[in-house]
Amino acid sequence: MQAISAVIVDDERLARNRIRRMLSLDSDVEIQAECSNGEEALETLKQKAPNLLFLDVQMPGMTGFEVLQALPPENLPVVVFVTAYDEYALRAFEAHAFDYLLKPFDRKRFQDVLRRAKSQIDLLRKDQVNARLVELLEGLERGRQDSQGRIAIRTGGHVILVKAPAIDWVEAADNYVCLHCAGETHVVRETMNAFERRLDSNRFLRIHRSTIVNLDRIKEMRPWFRGDYQVILQDGTNLTLSRSYRDRLKNVLLKPL
Repeated sequence: MQAISAVIVDDERLARNRIRRMLSLDSDVEIQAECSNGEEALETLKQKAPNLLFLDVQMPGMTGFEVLQALPPENLPVVVFVTAYDEYALRAFEAHAFDYLLKPFDRKRFQDVLRRAKSQIDLLRKDQVNARLVELLEGLERGRQDSQGRIAIRTGGHVILVKAPAIDWVEAADNYVCLHCAGETHVVRETMNAFERRLDSNRFLRIHRSTIVNLDRIKEMRPWFRGDYQVILQDGTNLTLSRSYRDRLKNVLLKPL
């Protein structure tokens, strides 16, 4: 078999090491590069154009899906998704016949996935695999839009479903977002940009790089320092509207009915 070039993308060093060790046991595979974040992966993939990509789904800054969506369709490799707990993603992968590794994975699971990936490269050829990958990405986007009414939150071994309209405001916290709902706070491992796309733009608006607010919860706005405003919610919460987002909020609140 012609050598298969592979790139490993995962923000967890131990996960990258494990994939590298298992790939090293297969003489058909040559590892071209390892990346620890989405931005680095995007640049590497544009330069290397590998046959096979092991791609972490959830990474800080830029998710695995965002990396793929930023690549030209004709440059997409065969992809094995790596994920810890994204149940929606697992269903999407299975429905579109894409392989994935659910952390933590064992050697047998890895070997099975690698064998199928090699078959895709050898038999289906690149353009057919790409068509399925584009279909998957489009389906994921539709699914996120369809599921805007509910947010699934994994906590303590179970899943809580929060209705989006019940969210008062959203706060960025490193690689997580905190959902503030009537005095309760739920934490989701997701970037602010990715989570913003899941919300209805007619109901929720970004007012700061680290804050999204439910427009129905705004009680009043008060001028603050250097062009910023205080946004006061119905429950008394004070948020900051930064100057760079001021016009967006004004246009939404004052648009004609």
